[in-house]
Amino acid sequence: MKIIAVIPARYASTRFPAKLMQDLGGKTVILRTYEAAVRTQLFDDVFVVTDSELIFNEIISHDGKAIMSIKEHESGSDRIAEAIESIDVDVVVNVQGDEPFINIEPLEELIQIFRNDIDMKVDLASLMREIKEEEEINNPNNVKVVVDQNRFALYFSRSVIPYPREKNVGVRYMQHIGIYAFRKQALLDFYSLPMKSLEASEKLEQLRYLEFGKRIKMVETTHVGIGIDTPEDLEKARKML
Repeated sequence: MKIIAVIPARYASTRFPAKLMQDLGGKTVILRTYEAAVRTQLFDDVFVVTDSELIFNEIISHDGKAIMSIKEHESGSDRIAEAIESIDVDVVVNVQGDEPFINIEPLEELIQIFRNDIDMKVDLASLMREIKEEEEINNPNNVKVVVDQNRFALYFSRSVIPYPREKNVGVRYMQHIGIYAFRKQALLDFYSLPMKSLEASEKLEQLRYLEFGKRIKMVETTHVGIGIDTPEDLEKARKML
């Protein structure tokens, strides 16, 4: 089974423009993320996929592997699908470009899902963690997921799911952590399928997979990624080096 990591890297960012090219202890954020992914030794190959010549040249000039996006894309899945279309690969792991402090354990767990999936029942695997604070549960920026007894995703929403009409029935609220591992065919199928109403309403690309019958296996984790979304996050990251 050939497994690669792909790091989608957009130059523009609403909250922190050009964040991936910011200096983090003598190296850019994106270069540190790329090198961290390579160091895990979990992948047969690691690529940065970008719409920016600056980011492309940053990776290539440090002997890394980068792919330029040809088209404009609305989602990370689209960007990755275009990039891997001609690559011989079985499983593609999406690594976040703004998380240079990669935690190996959850990535290992995602990969193991596919190694154990002899019957090919899993199209994607992703992460979730329990949240308990009411503020976290009600926050629409925290995407919630509900799963069946085999931990396949039933639905993702920015709303509170399940709705707590009855209290004290043992419901756990799970936040979706947007790190994915995909079978190549699932990505290519996504790329060719239209956006439907659920995805358009919630602005959640994972709903396209569910709407077209793809199966998403969820892995519970306690991992919380250390992402760089603001200049304040960058300062915190510099202190961690």
